Order: sequence, then C-alpha cells, then structure tokens
Amino acid sequence: MAGGQERILRRRIKSVQATRKITKAMELIAASQIARSQARIAANRPYRQGMQRIIREAASADPAAARKMLATPDKVDAAIVLVVVGDRGLSGPYNSSALRAGDRLVHMLQHQGTSVRLFTVGKKAPAFFRFRGLEVEQSFTGFADRPTFADARRVASTLAAPFVAGEVQQVLLVSTRFVSAGSQVVESEQLLPLVMPSDMEVDTSVGLKGYTEFEPEVEQLLSELAPRALESEIFSALLEGAASFHTSQQRAMAAATDNADELGQTLSRIMNRARQDSITTEIMEIVGGAEALRSGK
Repeated sequence: MAGGQERILRRRIKSVQATRKITKAMELIAASQIARSQARIAANRPYRQGMQRIIREAASADPAAARKMLATPDKVDAAIVLVVVGDRGLSGPYNSSALRAGDRLVHMLQHQGTSVRLFTVGKKAPAFFRFRGLEVEQSFTGFADRPTFADARRVASTLAAPFVAGEVQQVLLVSTRFVSAGSQVVESEQLLPLVMPSDMEVDTSVGLKGYTEFEPEVEQLLSELAPRALESEIFSALLEGAASFHTSQQRAMAAATDNADELGQTLSRIMNRARQDSITTEIMEIVGGAEALRSGK
C-alpha cells in the first residue's frame, strides 16, 4: 500500500516539475516581450501626439467646423463597438476583463435603443460573445501579440467605411491601457467622431500661439484627418493591449511557477512521510518475525 502511494506521489512530483518548467519558460518569454512592447509604445507616442496637436490647432481655428466634425451626435441609432483582447490565454484577467467590459457596453447601448455592430481583435473574443448570444460581425486575429501599423490600418478601414457611409453614428473602442508595468486599466472610448483629448479642449477665447494656415478648409481637413487619426488611435490601443497582455501573462506565469514550487515541496514531504511509514512497517515486520522465530525455538 505504502509503496503504491509512493509511486503515485513520485509521478505527481514529476508532472508538477514538468509543468513548472513550462510556466517558468513562459514567464521569461513574456518578461522579454514587455520591454519590447514598451519601446514600441514610446516610439509611437510622438506620431500620436502630433496627430492630436494638428486636430487641436485645426479645431481652434474653426470651432464651428470642429463642433460639427468632433462632437458626439445627440442621437445614436447605430454604433460600432471594437473589443481588443489577445490571441492566447494564460494571461490572468487580461482577456476576461476586456471581454466583460465590452459585453456591458454592448448591452448598455442596446438598452438605450442603439443598434450595435460588434467587431473584435483576438481569438478569445468570438467564442465569448457567441456564448452570450451576440453576433461578431468580423474578428481580426493573428497579430494581437505583435501588431503592426498595417494591421491597425486594416482594422481602421473596416470600421471607418460604415461611419463614412452614414450607416453608424459612433465608433467605440474597448481595450486595455498600459499605464505602467504594475497597472493596466480597461477603458472604453469614442473613436469616431473624433474626440479632443481632455488636456486639449478647444478654447475659443484664446487664439493660436503663432500663425497657422490651413489648406484645404478646416472642415475638409478634419474629414481627411479622421481616418488617419483613427488608424493612430487603433494602433496605440493595439500596442498598449500587447504590452498589457505580456505583463499580465508574466505575472500569471510567475504565480503559477510559485504554486508549482509550493505543490512540489508539499508532495515531497508527503512522499517522504510515506517512505518513512513504509520503512517503519518493514522494520516492525522484521522485528515481529524475529520475535516469532525466537518464541518458536
């Protein structure tokens, strides 16, 4: 009995050790990808800030055109919701948090009488929404870990077409923002119509600091900038989502490795006790046999 238990425990310990090797390797890979993702976010920041600055200056030059192009419509009959998650799991709450936030946003819009067209990025999203009875119109997969600007442009062109055609009045994004290595936040934001950043609101009482001449007119310029700004915002969301995924996966795999170490130590102690029990039993059997032989003589 004890020998059989020892063999079972030995197999379990080997299984835990093999699992630990996998989780440790995944932890190291994710950790190496975090720095790369942060560098890509930093490299993209000047372009994004430059795009926002151009929109701010154009809006400051013609507030009436800015309100027409940038303001949120009073009534939204139809809207697009884009949910960004990962292509893989084993990343802690990264996927589930964004998916639940997207599910809440879709139901809130539907409760308000808005028709919702759902788009997703990442392999984990379609099955989640399909299980909840929500149809995903199109899902983009295969680049969530390492997105490129071409991927963002493809997503942006798909979302912009219904908006330009007047089929929808609003395009919303649900994604995970990378604040720091220790903080990632799921956010919902409006992509179209364009939204001025909170620190760049148009102040009609203050003129531009310098002279800026726009060609063509501001309204036409903003309409031309809208697709480019959409590409920039989606690319930023994809980059920050990738960084958040790797960070969350690194933490999850570190916790799994620690748990494997603890479980391995616990099983080793149990196996040692089983071995000691087995040895004690054998000694008692030998002593009992010797005593029986002595008594017989």
